[in-house]
Amino acid sequence: MTTVIDGKQTAASVVEAVTTAAAALERDAGRRPGLAVVIVGNDPASHAYVSSKSRMAKQCGFKSVQHTLPEETSQETLMALVAELNADPEIDGVLVQLPLPKHLDSEAVIQSIRPDKDVDGLHVVNAGKLATGDAETGLVSCTPAGAMILVRQIRGRDLSGLNALVIGRSNLFGKPMAQLLLAANATVTIGHSRSRDLPALARNADILVAAVGRAEMVKADWVKPGATVIDVGINRVPAPDKGEGKTRLVGDVAFAECAPVAGAISPVPGGVGPMTIAMLMANTVIAAYRAEGKPAPKF
Repeated sequence: MTTVIDGKQTAASVVEAVTTAAAALERDAGRRPGLAVVIVGNDPASHAYVSSKSRMAKQCGFKSVQHTLPEETSQETLMALVAELNADPEIDGVLVQLPLPKHLDSEAVIQSIRPDKDVDGLHVVNAGKLATGDAETGLVSCTPAGAMILVRQIRGRDLSGLNALVIGRSNLFGKPMAQLLLAANATVTIGHSRSRDLPALARNADILVAAVGRAEMVKADWVKPGATVIDVGINRVPAPDKGEGKTRLVGDVAFAECAPVAGAISPVPGGVGPMTIAMLMANTVIAAYRAEGKPAPKF
């Protein structure tokens, strides 16, 4: 029987651990972890994400601050706000919601966040720490950190002797995911649009992680029998069965045909998605503990 990985349940257990750690910090240090989220413009999806992040932060017992800036906000104004949050001792995590309006240089904004407050794990310092195996002082990008917890649930902490394929080489997910798998002793391949024979690479993978943004690209004949399949894709496709103009969410893996072949598989929705916000909360509590000079909890 294939195991369908329940990301919601795992995320709930992470959030529970975060809430306990936040309460302990308030008891011992007299302050709550603080998370500041900055959103620029009117993108409805971004506003929905930010609302859920702010809600979750409050649920975890954090000090939760949201800065909503108009579409026409200048680079200077945004950078000045980030500098202010960097300097605020009550704020442990600074998150600037992407994408930013086109006239803004998002890379410059992300790199201006203090690395120890970069709870999205996107600063080059945090990426470099992950690449050099420093798990103690850096912050790991939330989605790969969450996906790695799901892998560990199925395969354990030591992946020695296992082949892993990450399809996708983005800085946001593919590269950090590969680093996490490598740190757990897997033999790691990164596949991408220029790889010669992706299906052949996939058929050799004990752990297959898909993050390319192509709906149901991974088919059953790509999957090694018994493999652990982690689907990071979120794609909206037409769903005429639901009515005219309706859509549904699917991943990068053709779930219905791959599930019978896989040993374990994460669904979309309900797999990696819930883990991303949970790991954002985990990173914030880790940053808060470090700011107080205390050993950070592990998740």
